[in-house]
Amino acid sequence: MAGTNSELQLLAEGPAIILVEPQMGENIGMVARAMANFGLADLRLVNPRDGWPNEKAQAAASKADHVIEATRVFDTVEQAIADLNFVYATTARSRDGYKPVRSPVVAAQTLRAKFAAGEGTGILFGRERWGLNNEEVALADEIVTFPVNPAFASLNIAQAVLLMSYEWMKSGMEDLSAVPFQAVEQRPSTKDQLFGLFDQLEEALDARNYFHPAGKKPKMVDNLRAVLSRRAFTEQEISVMRGVISSLDRFSRKAPRGSGSPAKRKEAKGDDSSSE
Repeated sequence: MAGTNSELQLLAEGPAIILVEPQMGENIGMVARAMANFGLADLRLVNPRDGWPNEKAQAAASKADHVIEATRVFDTVEQAIADLNFVYATTARSRDGYKPVRSPVVAAQTLRAKFAAGEGTGILFGRERWGLNNEEVALADEIVTFPVNPAFASLNIAQAVLLMSYEWMKSGMEDLSAVPFQAVEQRPSTKDQLFGLFDQLEEALDARNYFHPAGKKPKMVDNLRAVLSRRAFTEQEISVMRGVISSLDRFSRKAPRGSGSPAKRKEAKGDDSSSE
């Protein structure tokens, strides 16, 4: 699977993800995959409709086997959160009551702080069709809701888990601008290499009467050089460009690269003629 590497450290920590009466195994599998993407591993299911284990969930998890294999099943929400110290309930609807409502960013920061303090935490996610009921929301300490289009606020359960998992990962980053890899460092080209590119391209175009009429050639050359010098090329990019020009200059559509040398093509053509 692209993007996976068994040789790197596998993150498996953070809040429990509790799915209340999930219906489709595929959704459970996609939740497991989203969790694994961002270092979560504790998946808990409350009365899944199709039972557990589930082959469709395994397939949809796309190698997030450590999450699927450790998944626990409970009969009630109370049982699923019994060992936790702090729980969020996710909802897109305004609820009656006095529970604090947090954004995903604030919720993730709170979860991170409580995790660092050794507390058990979790996030409740409701049914695919209608979410959590009021009694289930009441079991949580606080509510987390997502900034979505108010006229279209419904999220797929895996999408909702993905959003919270992403915020969880971000909350543990010292530098939010950090990225896991960088572009390969390349040496910038010298002006002499750039001038060589100019000369090669202009000679190839001149041989094909590109600069026509002749009186406009100086301006056309200036425009061409302006395009090529707009950005700083690297040595490798100059090499690539010159390779392209060499190929266009050497081969034609009727005699592409790999069809033999010009001499061999001429010889083959002569053989064909003599056989007629």
